[in-house]
Amino acid sequence: MNARTWPAEAEPDAPARPPLVRELLLVAGLFLVYKLGRRLATGHTDEAFRNAHHVWDWERALRLPDEGAVQSLLLHGDSLVHVANTYYAAVHFPATVGFLVWLYLRRPAHYVWARRVLTAVTGAALVLHLAFPLAPPRMLGAAGLIDTARVFGPSVYGPPRTDQLSNQFAAMPSLHFGWALMLAVGLIVATRSRGRWLWLLHPLVTLLVIVGTANHYWLDVIAAAALLGVVLALVRPSHGTVRARRSLPLRLPVPRRRPAERHGTGRRGTERHELAGAGR
Repeated sequence: MNARTWPAEAEPDAPARPPLVRELLLVAGLFLVYKLGRRLATGHTDEAFRNAHHVWDWERALRLPDEGAVQSLLLHGDSLVHVANTYYAAVHFPATVGFLVWLYLRRPAHYVWARRVLTAVTGAALVLHLAFPLAPPRMLGAAGLIDTARVFGPSVYGPPRTDQLSNQFAAMPSLHFGWALMLAVGLIVATRSRGRWLWLLHPLVTLLVIVGTANHYWLDVIAAAALLGVVLALVRPSHGTVRARRSLPLRLPVPRRRPAERHGTGRRGTERHELAGAGR
């Protein structure tokens, strides 16, 4: 047994798990503030469509790929596009909540850091939603894209004028992608398994889904990634988070001794017997 195969003992001053009731109230309060802020951004229909035309022109000027190329991949089969719509509707919030719950239970120091990052990203995104209302590409006639959720289902949105649950003109930045990317970053930082980099598949699939279903532009994704990068640079992990990561188990392969060597009957064992006999 090698000592490096065991986790280091917890530091005496390692961060304690935050009180559960306080965290539930905090997360619920932040969610309500965010929903209220999104509702304040409604009613800017003309400005949202003007901005949509600007974003579409900027993407063409920057020679970014046409969102229609991704959508054409989904439209090869009804089942595939239905799965993409379901992923868009059902994975976003549950995956983020599951991420925070797992960190809270298993990596409390990383939980505090991740919650702060997600809070900062969401707050900054809300400000951008208010300052730059943007109609998604599925509403922009110049894009020539299909509203896959409305045609193939399932859809989480109703008609924009009657939808009282969400603001459909909050496309930039894409919190679908920003949260998915933070989930991957957080799990990569909080774990040390060899397969932890596979978590990057979540933001990659999210990227293809939100663009292919015509809910977001490429620039929405770029803006979300840039925003997350700025927040990660400002909200650094605490010393307790670094210590917690260093104390994670490090599984190193322990070389097995061959049976012949274990019983002293191998080549080395024979040499030892020969040297012993030479001294007699």
